Amino acid sequence: MDFALATIWYERQRFLPAILAVSFSAILMVVQGGLVVGLLSMMSVPVDKATSDVWIGSPGVKSVDLGQKIPERWIARVANQPEVVRAEPQIISFSMWTPIDRNAPPSSPAVCLIVGCKLDKDSIGAVEQLRENPELMVKLTEPNTIVVDESEVGRLGVKGIGDQGEIAGRVVRIVGLVQGYKSLGGPYVFCSLETARVIARERAGDCTYLLAKCKSPADAQIVKERLKKYDQMSTFDAEEFSVRSRMHWLTTTKAGIAVGFTALLGLLVGAVVTSQTLYAAMAASQREYSTLRAMGIPAWRLRMTVMAKSFWVGFFGLIVAAPVTLVVSEIATAIGIKVTLHPLVVLGAAVITLSMALLSGLAALRAVQGVDPAHNIR
Repeated sequence: MDFALATIWYERQRFLPAILAVSFSAILMVVQGGLVVGLLSMMSVPVDKATSDVWIGSPGVKSVDLGQKIPERWIARVANQPEVVRAEPQIISFSMWTPIDRNAPPSSPAVCLIVGCKLDKDSIGAVEQLRENPELMVKLTEPNTIVVDESEVGRLGVKGIGDQGEIAGRVVRIVGLVQGYKSLGGPYVFCSLETARVIARERAGDCTYLLAKCKSPADAQIVKERLKKYDQMSTFDAEEFSVRSRMHWLTTTKAGIAVGFTALLGLLVGAVVTSQTLYAAMAASQREYSTLRAMGIPAWRLRMTVMAKSFWVGFFGLIVAAPVTLVVSEIATAIGIKVTLHPLVVLGAAVITLSMALLSGLAALRAVQGVDPAHNIR
């Protein structure tokens, strides 16, 4: 190891391109992976930002935004479970939004996703920023009032609080803004259950989901398994439904497939660049390896040196990549692109990067295979 480190230091101009190639690969993987995680997290906001442990929806529901009507009376099945401490309905439905601005020409309707829930301090369907803002929840009790994410006002064609829009023929008014609830599809429109029932045109007695809060999160599995006996509805714990919603978007939509393919392509490009750069650095050292062979150094020691160099190139590449990745993610966040540096993404990228460096070292062994001690006198 000491010899490998010393060689890299004294021949740093030769190995610097390989280290930078590894850094580029690591940055590409982490940013692409963080972008995928960030985009996917937008598709499960109603699940992730609520406190419900169990979600009950229509049979075979694939994603939280694709629920169908179910009878609200089924809530008795949920509330009667001994592990459940609270159960409530929720409405989540797509609709069409049209901004109302008398001083502007008429604009085309845009898709929005209505999220209607109970509005009290113990609500298990209200998103986090509503639960933490009682005054805002009080405002939402007024009929036909809504809250949207402040980053979505441009897409909705409004300027902010006080502006109006039309959803399914009903005039609604924005009474508050939240942060961190941007949607990849139609903007989220948060409102009371009563307002949602009106603007989503749901019949009295119908809802989209039934939510349950258990005595402990571990009880969610028990409740889920027990409710599976009802064929007319699907039952999920919160984590399962969140993952299900994200994977549905990733695997069945063109945008999701494109993002996944881009991340895979970034991994492939990084592997090729790392392999070729490291191989070139090793091949350029053939004269030195010939000298070592002439001095009686066994071939296996030379191979171990090559692998040690590969490891240190990968390690230093990760060291260089770490601060750059943080800066890139901050820049992306500043311009409105959500990059989530999830620990599993970072760890996975680090493991893959080191693995690629070592595999590149195996490929670079071709540069020292059969090194002839007479090479230096030719």
